[in-house]
Amino acid sequence: MRRVVLAGRGELAEWRDAARAFAAAGILPEEIDWREKGAEADLAFQRDAMPPAPIMARKPMTVPPAFIELAETVLCHSDPARFSLLYRLLWRLQLDRQLLEVASDEDVARARLMAKNVRRDAHKMTAFVRFKEIDAVSAGRRKFLAWFEPDHHIVRRTAPFFQRRFTDMDWLIATPKGSAAWDGERLTMSDAPCEKPDLTDATDDLWRTYYASIFNPARLKLKAMQAEMPKKYWKNLPEADLIPGLIASAESKVRAMAAREATQSLPFHDRLQEAARSIPVEPEAPAGTLEALGAEAAGCTRCPLHAKATQTVFGEGPRDAEVMFVGEQPGDQEDISGRPFVGPAGRLLDQVIAEAGIDRSTLYVTNAVKHFKYEPRGKRRIHQKPNMGEVKHCRWWLNLEMALIKPKLIVAMGATALAALTDTKQRLQDVRGKAIAIDEKRTLFVTVHPSYLLRIPDERLKAEELARFREDMLKIQRLMLAAA
Repeated sequence: MRRVVLAGRGELAEWRDAARAFAAAGILPEEIDWREKGAEADLAFQRDAMPPAPIMARKPMTVPPAFIELAETVLCHSDPARFSLLYRLLWRLQLDRQLLEVASDEDVARARLMAKNVRRDAHKMTAFVRFKEIDAVSAGRRKFLAWFEPDHHIVRRTAPFFQRRFTDMDWLIATPKGSAAWDGERLTMSDAPCEKPDLTDATDDLWRTYYASIFNPARLKLKAMQAEMPKKYWKNLPEADLIPGLIASAESKVRAMAAREATQSLPFHDRLQEAARSIPVEPEAPAGTLEALGAEAAGCTRCPLHAKATQTVFGEGPRDAEVMFVGEQPGDQEDISGRPFVGPAGRLLDQVIAEAGIDRSTLYVTNAVKHFKYEPRGKRRIHQKPNMGEVKHCRWWLNLEMALIKPKLIVAMGATALAALTDTKQRLQDVRGKAIAIDEKRTLFVTVHPSYLLRIPDERLKAEELARFREDMLKIQRLMLAAA
């Protein structure tokens, strides 16, 4: 049996160097006794009985990137068995590269549980650290001290979060498992255990005031509250002093809230209703017109997309248009303005059809889906492709538009429009640039959506595709002349 003693403070390199040496020498997992410094009084910090020289003919061990990420987290756990668990997984991965995907495997499940506990501990540290001011402003910077009691070795892992968030002040976070300090220029770590300081400051009362103001007795759920704020953290949180009293008085406060419940609308609501009554009501458009259809579509709730969109973006163009252009869905600018094809893709379409000799004012332009589907990302709204369920729900409006306008030529721009018009899944490239007879009175022409051209990163390919799009518009212009 070979013994190796590690400091065990969450350092990947420390365990990795030892594991590599043992693996290169062909030492099996059951032949190593992994220990953590301080686990026994007579163990000094050293690696005793290091492995023999590597076996030259032995193939080096390799692991997938997911194992490195898992190991970095698991090594922060406080369980001494983490070293042997990871070394065992290292060996098993040489025989089964997909091992980490087997959630039912005992070793994998145990490692993932350790990683989950470490991440949770780190999250709690970011939530429950309370800084106390310990010094007056010096050289324009204030100095603070915080105490936290983690379950695992997460100080090094979590300290960069505090550096980014509190970069304008000097601080020290002390814990029984080490400390982290920031002086405005350098983040310093120490593995030496700290003793709990006895500090209070004016912000303690601010925390109590804040917590009391957000505590809602009507929504009190003790188990959920203790899961989010476990009792072991209460002793270091100034606001926790209030929790027993707030819980005890919750029932009486709920009864008092019910007794104070309003029995009539507030004057503010009355003023709103009076103002609404003073707004002149526009006369309803005659039934069977595009205006009436657009007004009806404005209240569409056929699919969930209406909930996040600003408004319905209906089609636009003359009632007797012989050509209808159908795109995928409105974009960000269309969603705000309420008009189709007014954004970058619409401007490109206007430019190309003008070069082809097509008068935009004679066309009816619309989309297969009438609401903007997007994913919020910061202050931006990123376009998301509608799914077939959403396309099918919105086909109701598209069919009504075609029934009213009765276009002779319908141009499908993009795969979504093609699917909405044909109810089939065809490869766009198989039918692009072709005139397809829908029935005796209507012809379908398929091309790409102009937004596709805007997203092509390669300039040479973009130029080629733009030239091809112009050719498609010229074909459409010739079809319009032939149908006239």
